[in-house]
Amino acid sequence: MIIILFGPPGAGKGTQAQRLEKSRGLVQLSTGVMLRAAVAAQTHYGKKAKGKMDAGQLVSDDIVIGIIADRIKADDCKNGFILDGFPRNVAQAEALDVMLAEEGVKLDAVVQMEVDDAALVDRVSGRYTCANKKCNEGYHDTNLKPAVDGVCDNCGGTEFERRPDDNAETVAKRLDEYYAQTAPVLPYYAEQGILQQVDGMAAVNEVAAQIDAVLAA
Repeated sequence: MIIILFGPPGAGKGTQAQRLEKSRGLVQLSTGVMLRAAVAAQTHYGKKAKGKMDAGQLVSDDIVIGIIADRIKADDCKNGFILDGFPRNVAQAEALDVMLAEEGVKLDAVVQMEVDDAALVDRVSGRYTCANKKCNEGYHDTNLKPAVDGVCDNCGGTEFERRPDDNAETVAKRLDEYYAQTAPVLPYYAEQGILQQVDGMAAVNEVAAQIDAVLAA
């Protein structure tokens, strides 16, 4: 099974991808992680990517597609995979379709996690985590506070941290970028009949249940 999860930053794509990994034996593929791994391994496309980056240039779509094509041949992708962060525009979506066809596979579902922008800004700007790297338990200023104020429920730690980009201004900017650059890809998949929507603002378990229902249909 091959799936793409779509949604703006903070919609919960990572959380749902991790659940799908466990429940369906899929592999979450992040373009950033694949790119760094290919560069480190000095693969054919990794060398090309490094050359672009060393020259201060953007890594071209054909290189990214090549890196993805190499990655999905690995044994751990035999049951399928979840694409995270790709495609970001229609040209990339078209190139991805061509590559998958060449590999003899196709997309099974594109799942759009619909969100309320104002609620998403609050969700992201209010989140923080336990500073203990072995714990990293997540919390929220209003929605998910520790049982004892200032004490991590999981490890008992008393130090917490926030990501520097988890603030209202940055989140709003990232939302604007998502709607301008990535959201236009959705009609492309809608025309193929594989786009499905779920309520990304629902509780985590409810979102997971909605995605399961989409994939079981």
